[in-house]
This record gives sequence, C-alpha cells and structure tokens, in this order.
Amino acid sequence: MGTVGIALLHQIIIMFIFMAVGFIMFKTKLISIEGTKTLGNLLLYACSICLIINSYNIESSPEKIKKVLMSFVIAAVALAVSMLVSALVFGKKYPVENFGTAFSNAGFIGIPLVSSALGKEAVIYCTAFVTLLNILQWTYGVAVITGDRKAMAPKKIITSPIVIAFIVGLLIFIFNIKLPDDLSKGISSIGAMTSPIAMIMLGAYLAQTDVISVFKGGRNYLVALVRLVVIPLITVGIMFLIPAEYNEVKLATLVSAVAPVGANVAVFAQKLDKDYKLAVREVCLSTILCIISIPLIVSLATSIF
Repeated sequence: MGTVGIALLHQIIIMFIFMAVGFIMFKTKLISIEGTKTLGNLLLYACSICLIINSYNIESSPEKIKKVLMSFVIAAVALAVSMLVSALVFGKKYPVENFGTAFSNAGFIGIPLVSSALGKEAVIYCTAFVTLLNILQWTYGVAVITGDRKAMAPKKIITSPIVIAFIVGLLIFIFNIKLPDDLSKGISSIGAMTSPIAMIMLGAYLAQTDVISVFKGGRNYLVALVRLVVIPLITVGIMFLIPAEYNEVKLATLVSAVAPVGANVAVFAQKLDKDYKLAVREVCLSTILCIISIPLIVSLATSIF
C-alpha cells in the first residue's frame, strides 16, 4: 500500500470516528441544527484563524522563506486550475458542486499525509495551500454559492478574518517573532480543534440525511471524478514544468490539491442557507474513493517529477 496509502487509511479512519460522534450526538438530540450553526461559527471565526496563525509560528531562514514563497506560487496555480475546472464543469447551475470540487480537504487529509510521507519539515509548504484555500472560500467560494459577487470586493477580502490571520502569521514567520509560550500554546490548541469540529459537524449533517443516498446520484460521482482524478491529473501536468529544485514543495502542495471534497463546503452551505445535505453526501463519497485515487496520483507524480 505504501507510506502514503497507510497514512491516508489511518487518517480516514480517524475522520469517520469523529463523524460517528457527531452522527450519534445528533440522533440522540445532544446536538441540534442550531447547535451545528454555532459550531460552524466557532470553526470559521476562531479555529481556522488560529490554525493559520499557528502554521507560521515557526523559526524561519532565508532558504525556508524562499521555498515558502514558491509554495504560494505553486498553490495559487493549483487552486486556479481547480476553480477553473470546477466552474467549467458545474458553473452557476450547480453552486454547491462547484464549491465542493474547487476546494479540497487539504487541512484534515493533506497535512497529515505530507507529515507522514515527506516529514514534519515539509508541512510548512502545505500552509500556503491551506491559507489561500481558506481565503478563496471566504471570497470566491461565497460568491459561487450565493451568486453575489460583492463577496469578492477588495474591501471584503482585505477585512476577511482569514486574510488578517494570514498577514499576522506571515509577519510572525518572516520576522521570527517569538510569541509568549502560553499564547502560542493557546493558539495551537484552538487551531488543532479545526478538523475534529469540522468532522463532528459533518457527522451531525449526515444524521439528517439518508446514508444510502451517499452512493446514489450521478452528480455525486461526477464531483468525485472531477475532484479526485481530473483536477489532480491536470495539476500534475502543470507541476511537471516547475524546476526540480522545488520537488519537495511540489509534492507537498500536490498532496493538498488531490485531497477529497473539503468539509467546509457543508459548513458554508448551511451558513448560507443552501443544500448542505447534498454537500455532505459529496464529501463522504469522495473521501471513501480517495483511498484509491490519492496513492495512485502521488505515485504517478513521484515517478515523473
């Protein structure tokens, strides 16, 4: 199965354990629909922000800064490919599918896989992808789901909590700012809650729908095909053109880019009063199928880079 495959399997098992907790708690009425909305606010306005700041709370060096900056370029290209393909396939007619295929589960799936396959030092190169993904979800993603392009206005982007968190984190990284230990641990702990809360919410969402419906419907499979095969193959082709000296950065970014549909599509869909149950089905199906797709895509990339 290989290092990537084994790490992926463990991560998916953990993901479904968290989902099972949310599923049971909703079924036993320990979490309500209003409760999931509150958890969504905690996730989007606190956990995600701390996750980004904590990602840059590490010691920097000129060489590391150079590679981190390059990781932003590669991440921007990968996300541009993802958004373009999603828009061409689903367009305005299917906004939830468009959002879901555009943005992967880079935080929960991508970062642990990179840590297992490439080492903890390589995780910093994933942060560019995760940061840009979060910024784009709050701006382009909101515009896609709502059809309101005001979400992409410069003022909205600059004042977005995620953008502010990114600027703070980047300043900490570039200038090697040493945060007080208690503050650093607090930010780290809140950021670490991001994935568990997102998955528990996903389980609560799943409890509101027919589980069998995850495996029904052609669009669910089309979303999985685009998210797990089409976008990754195009991304690998483009990354092949990037110099070999950045192979570690390329692979770290690629693992983030080939992850399944991100849980945030359901969170944003609920927040914006869209069909979040549909989003849950797409997340679950693509996550199951990525057990096959991710090891194959990463193996292909490793052989040609």
